[in-house]
Amino acid sequence: MRVVLDTNVLISALIRDGKPRALLHRLFDEGHSVIVSRAIVEEFSKVVADRRIRRYATAHEATIFLRALISRGEAVPLKSRFRVLGSADDNILRTATDGHAELIVTGDAHLLALASFRGIKIRSVSKTLVLLA
Repeated sequence: MRVVLDTNVLISALIRDGKPRALLHRLFDEGHSVIVSRAIVEEFSKVVADRRIRRYATAHEATIFLRALISRGEAVPLKSRFRVLGSADDNILRTATDGHAELIVTGDAHLLALASFRGIKIRSVSKTLVLLA
């Protein structure tokens, strides 16, 4: 399966041992493609630089996490320029579209409310874990 993980899922996977981290490991262990783009990497880097996040993960830990994500994930260039939500989450939709993803995993209510976008399912971490079971 080709999957895009929203930045909030990636940050959660970095800072605590829970469902987001379990999902990320499962996706990689089972050979699924985790699609990333420069926009997702840039947003992740910006968020982890915030001092509130640094209470949970050091810059070194964030760098190791990001390197692993980039090396194990599939990087795609963004060519789409559409606007749907008028926020950084449009980059999640663009990454999924340009990366031919089948699924977007997020914790954002406004993305979850879409349920799907251009045939790409949008699900929570918990529902994705059930789907993979």
